[in-house]
Amino acid sequence: MLKYTDYDIVFQEIPDEITLAVNLSNCPNGCKGCHSPHLMQDIGEVLDEPAIDRLLEKYGASVTCFCFMGGDADVDELFGRAAYLRRRTALKIGWYSGKAQLPPQFDPQLFDYVKTGGYVEKLGGLKSPETNQRLYKITADHRLEDITFRFWKRLG
Repeated sequence: MLKYTDYDIVFQEIPDEITLAVNLSNCPNGCKGCHSPHLMQDIGEVLDEPAIDRLLEKYGASVTCFCFMGGDADVDELFGRAAYLRRRTALKIGWYSGKAQLPPQFDPQLFDYVKTGGYVEKLGGLKSPETNQRLYKITADHRLEDITFRFWKRLG
């Protein structure tokens, strides 16, 4: 069961998008140095279709992207919610996974963006050129294009 603890409209998680980032709980990854360790607990409200409808009614006209922040504990349910969004709205859809690799049942047609990789403290997050994490834009032909470099500031 997917549960969410909170959400926010953000501008940095997905380049060029105004994103409704929905924080999902029950994270199984246990990354050392996690910025949101409370998300490892099984807490929050159920993220079912009526909950998504409420979020879309409240924020759908203000955002260009809906991003699931987590969901690795129940990817089949996550993919069902992404499919619902795909049918229900024209918003772009993102998923921040903490896993190094996407699950075998991953369907690139459900998403426009996907982040992979757990947080490794010594490597840093997406803003660090040394990071193990990757953000991919899914192309029209369903390939994953690495756009992680868009988070790195140019020096000089």
